[in-house]
Amino acid sequence: MNYESRLTIESGTYPEVSYTIRRMSFGRRIELTSRIREYGGRMRRLDAGEDLSERVEAALLSHEVEKLYLEWGLEEVRGIEIDGQAATPELLIEAGPEALVREIVARIQAECRLSEDERKN
Repeated sequence: MNYESRLTIESGTYPEVSYTIRRMSFGRRIELTSRIREYGGRMRRLDAGEDLSERVEAALLSHEVEKLYLEWGLEEVRGIEIDGQAATPELLIEAGPEALVREIVARIQAECRLSEDERKN
């Protein structure tokens, strides 16, 4: 058996673009969970708030968590230049098209979810 710890995906948003993400493993789940843990409680408290500033803060924290997913899970982007430079994960986050960033975040988050069989164990 040969297990690939990375997954390359053709973009559904930009057909000429592909990206490589990390697949979930036990060690990677621990790493990601520890990086995201601090945001969870703060987001729940702020999300429940009635104050507009609390809701804005909750939205900001949500975007920061999405950025963490990207930084953790995106290894490579191909087929796109940003401002004349080959895209890197960092450049994509900073200045890339938001639709592509959102697509990649959703794919990384989907890869991180436990399957039904994994949840039973």
